[in-house]
Amino acid sequence: MRPQPPDLRRSRPSEVAVDRAGWKTPWVHLKYYSSSPTLYPAMIRDASPDAGPGAWVQVYDRDGRHFGAGLWNPRARVPLRMVHYGVDSTGEEELQRLLEQAVQFRLATLNLPAVTDAFRVVNSDGDGLGGLIVDRFGECLSVQVHSLGMAQRLLGWIPTLHARLGTKRAVFEVDPAIGRQEGISPKLLVSDPVRSVKIQEHGLRYEVDFSTGHKTGYFCDQRENRRRLAGLTEGKRVLDLCCYTGGFSISAKVTGKAAEVTGVDLDEKAIAQARRNMNLNSARIDWVHCDAYSYARQMRKDGRRFDVVVLDPPKLVFDRETEAEALKKYEDLNILGISITEPGGFLVTCSCSGQLPAEEFERIVIRGAQKLDRKLQVLDRTGAGWDHPVLSNCPEGRYLKVVWARVL
Repeated sequence: MRPQPPDLRRSRPSEVAVDRAGWKTPWVHLKYYSSSPTLYPAMIRDASPDAGPGAWVQVYDRDGRHFGAGLWNPRARVPLRMVHYGVDSTGEEELQRLLEQAVQFRLATLNLPAVTDAFRVVNSDGDGLGGLIVDRFGECLSVQVHSLGMAQRLLGWIPTLHARLGTKRAVFEVDPAIGRQEGISPKLLVSDPVRSVKIQEHGLRYEVDFSTGHKTGYFCDQRENRRRLAGLTEGKRVLDLCCYTGGFSISAKVTGKAAEVTGVDLDEKAIAQARRNMNLNSARIDWVHCDAYSYARQMRKDGRRFDVVVLDPPKLVFDRETEAEALKKYEDLNILGISITEPGGFLVTCSCSGQLPAEEFERIVIRGAQKLDRKLQVLDRTGAGWDHPVLSNCPEGRYLKVVWARVL
């Protein structure tokens, strides 16, 4: 049974002493009730002396009632990551149960191997395993770790993941700043020697490159949106602004049979990889190494328009200090994109900024159309594929937003 929120009349931390004699150790004692899976230092009253970094701990609420269990790391920015909620004292076998549940959902329920060998296997808090992201790319696992507790247990889980997913190698990524904060030793997780792998998605082939850092050049989250775009592009002129390594462009040209496709990106390495992906699919696409804003302005100046315009910029909102500037960039990009879309053409505009709510993003897009004295027929709003689930008590996990519209 899940603990119930406290009476709001008792919202301040209790000053009454709590008898901890019967508590199971190691334990953590909360100051405040929270349904979030990530609990910060201000929410925590105390921890037992044996609650070491990475420990599986029993969690008690401010009044001494058993609240759940999770992973503890006193030195971390997020010292407590809740895994289990309830009055029962669950052991850390709950982690393995959640891992198996995540794998089974992708393999049996979604049956993703039928359409691709590249998909998200574990989506952090969305699968109840905060601090761990696992993607499958062909025969390789790409693993991002943000939690010491997950890092300590991960090597024991890799053989199981290989057996269930048919993979053979693993590449680990720990952000250096997070690694220092969490206390994750660089020697703890050693990647297998993998430079790149080839994957397939809905009959298309892509290269996934691990040699240039944390970005592989391929994002599983846009898989269904790439497929959907192809249904709009037959015989059309398509512009893919911020094309990165060409996912939308190739889907539009090969699957969607677009008459012509232009992909634009400022990242020279991304354009080079886009060319390799194009060659893997025997396609013909015009790649332009250029700033997306500059290119769109030039197209507007030249009076050139496209039947379908895709806007998929990298994350722009990072913190509150730079949020206003980032929102202005989103508005400017959408104004440019709309201005070079033929009347009756389609705009597919995206944001992967988790701090930007979906409603605000849509307002930005609509405001851009209004400034041009044009209207949008908003057809749909989508996000990441079902292998990127969002837990109801962690809505900030809904980072990807896509607005589909006709430009009138």
